[in-house]
Amino acid sequence: MSTQNQIGVGIIGCGKISQAYFDGAKTFKVLNILACADLNEATAKSQAEENGCAALSIEALLAHPDIQLVINLTIPAAHAAVSGDVLNAGKHVYCEKPLTVDLEDARKVLALAESKGLLVGCAPDTFFGAGIQTSREIVDSGAIGTIHSGTAFMLSPGVESWHPNPGFYYLKGGGPVLDMAPYYLTALVNLIGPIKRVSAITSKAYETRTATCKEHAGEVLPVEVNTHASGTLEFHSGAVVTAVFSFDVHAADHSPIQLYGTEGSVKVPDPNTFGGSVESFIASDEPREWKPVELTRPYADNMRGIGAADMACALLSGRPHRASGALACHVLEVMHAFDQSSETGRAIEIESQPERPAALPTGLAEGDLD
Repeated sequence: MSTQNQIGVGIIGCGKISQAYFDGAKTFKVLNILACADLNEATAKSQAEENGCAALSIEALLAHPDIQLVINLTIPAAHAAVSGDVLNAGKHVYCEKPLTVDLEDARKVLALAESKGLLVGCAPDTFFGAGIQTSREIVDSGAIGTIHSGTAFMLSPGVESWHPNPGFYYLKGGGPVLDMAPYYLTALVNLIGPIKRVSAITSKAYETRTATCKEHAGEVLPVEVNTHASGTLEFHSGAVVTAVFSFDVHAADHSPIQLYGTEGSVKVPDPNTFGGSVESFIASDEPREWKPVELTRPYADNMRGIGAADMACALLSGRPHRASGALACHVLEVMHAFDQSSETGRAIEIESQPERPAALPTGLAEGDLD
């Protein structure tokens, strides 16, 4: 039940990631998870029993009078339809990334929410973590001056050696950009603001791949999507960031994100994690070297669901939520611009320009966001 200090929550989609959200709700008491649902009733029942909530059909969950916010953890191809159903049921929706697969669907979801006076939120929420928030404090303090450039690298050999169901990652809706770039692009927008223009070239090294994971060992996987994307991002702030996302790299040695300012630089930790190490280089310091920075914010451990908790706090207080649908739609537009730029041979202007999310306040206790 929703109370003065809690929001009633339902979860649709009880796959592996759902447990992280159930666990996160134990930290954030603002989330009162009342029920879960899944097309596989046995899966929903198992998660409900494990986590002390009701297992309902999707229809019953959407009709539940005490559920105000629904967390959509279905597969990406279902995100648009399920989020639409949630909004049409009169409930706010928080979705796993990406917001939708197709950009036009994302815009329709946001328009539907606006027409009904409802909120849309979306992962990733790793930018709430201690690593990114500490980096944000360095940027906002002016310690490294005005950010003029940077790099973002996500380089891997792909997922077929370890993922139990790797085939999807090489079909429409998969690939390194839609799968992994949300973490990097969301972190960058949080750090330096929205993106204005994208110039990119995309490619793929293999037409097929052979799975070596135990579940599909020896299975030949067709590759429908580009698996290497190299782009230049121009931000409204004036910063220019080189970004590469790839499933075609066997070994590399780059920092996940580095930002370069007029007075120094900062190494930002892996944006697919909440903690990690932060380093800064201040040009006026002696000796002139990279120095580790102590994390100044909470939430260094896995805290998936913090974005949904922040959205629940926003519903109670009336302030803007940080992991917003507008931010997720902007990131999706940027991701689609990589292939679009490569195919057309021109730079792609990004239409959306969301507000940069507010930094987390200093001095927060674990479980608090305000």
